[in-house]
Amino acid sequence: METVIAFIVIFGTLVAFHEFGHFLFAKRAGIMVREFAIGMGPKILAIRKGETQYTIRLLPLGGYVRMAGEDFDTVELQPGYRVGLLLNAQDEIEKIYLNRNVSNPNILNVEVEKSDLDRELYIEGYDEDGQLVHLKIARTAMIIEKGQETLIAPYDRQFESKSLGSRALAIFAGPLFNFILAFFIFLALGLMNGVPTNEPIISEVKPDTPAEMAGMKKDDLITGVDGKSIDSWPKFSEAIQNSAGVPMSIEVERAGKQIVLDVVPDTVEDAGQEFGQIGVMYSSPLEKGIIKSIVFGAEQTYTWTVKIFELLGMLVTGQFTIDALSGPVGIYKATEEVAQHGIFNLMNWGAVLSINLGIMNLLPLPALDGGRLLFFLFEGLRGKPIDKQKEGMVHFVGIMLLMVLMLVVTWNDIQRFFF
Repeated sequence: METVIAFIVIFGTLVAFHEFGHFLFAKRAGIMVREFAIGMGPKILAIRKGETQYTIRLLPLGGYVRMAGEDFDTVELQPGYRVGLLLNAQDEIEKIYLNRNVSNPNILNVEVEKSDLDRELYIEGYDEDGQLVHLKIARTAMIIEKGQETLIAPYDRQFESKSLGSRALAIFAGPLFNFILAFFIFLALGLMNGVPTNEPIISEVKPDTPAEMAGMKKDDLITGVDGKSIDSWPKFSEAIQNSAGVPMSIEVERAGKQIVLDVVPDTVEDAGQEFGQIGVMYSSPLEKGIIKSIVFGAEQTYTWTVKIFELLGMLVTGQFTIDALSGPVGIYKATEEVAQHGIFNLMNWGAVLSINLGIMNLLPLPALDGGRLLFFLFEGLRGKPIDKQKEGMVHFVGIMLLMVLMLVVTWNDIQRFFF
């Protein structure tokens, strides 16, 4: 149950922050946001505030911000269609009933002749006495059908009415907020737990390893590798990992004296890749401070961003196979393992996942934010937007392919962890 709660809290937070980015920049651009949803599938909670409905849905595996005009959500009234109209004190239409039988004596029944519900905002038609009426629609009018109320969206409040830059920012803001969230999590870790000094000091030498055979000891300070200066543990670790099976000369400082030790790292294979390992442990002292924590947050966000892009490059070039990918099941199992090592490790894991979510959404694939940004790029180059029907078809095909990929990855996870 603790793992389930941790998974829902982490994933829910990442998705909420991602969607909040879309929401905030859409609002700043004047776009009407119809729904802010956390989760997918059936609604379990819905609250309306202003023009936006905030919902929590059953499956905690995603979310969305539904903007007016994005999904062809405008209503067209065809000639001959009968509607019920409720007028306000200014004789403007404030409610449009699409149901034919509405018991309200104040409703004006009209057979539509022509109408415009997003630009000119009017309905023209014949009332029950056969008189032609032309009625203005209020900008806050509601369309009511089968008990469901939908706020009309004047064209200037629709997604497509905004400039290319505003639309692109509203889409880019989702992934951007994932990087911002990661930075603040790392910042909080620095403030609460302290920032590692990264001094390359050995805290433990494991028995029967290349390090022990080379004569390494606890508290040795690494100063160089193969004649190159080393001033941090990550640099030392990288040098070891990149030298599997290759003889190395490691300079250490011990009791004020400089000593050179020769070592050959063992070769370790992980996810199809070979890494060097010599059998030493590292335990960095921690320092607290606001400035150090800010720098730590920025460095960790940058470092993990680069690492994930490197892994993506390895996947594209075939150095990784699809079996190395993990879906929701794999993330759940990893969360279960990380949760056993305390809240700070869980926070760190959440920050890495947030960066990963941001990068994945920026990939130029249909149905993802990156795919939509790619269409905006084409629009900027062409000077006019791509046909919406064609773009919609591309995104639909992309969604289908992503669902197939998700099923394959999930099946691999299930086989890996349960069979």
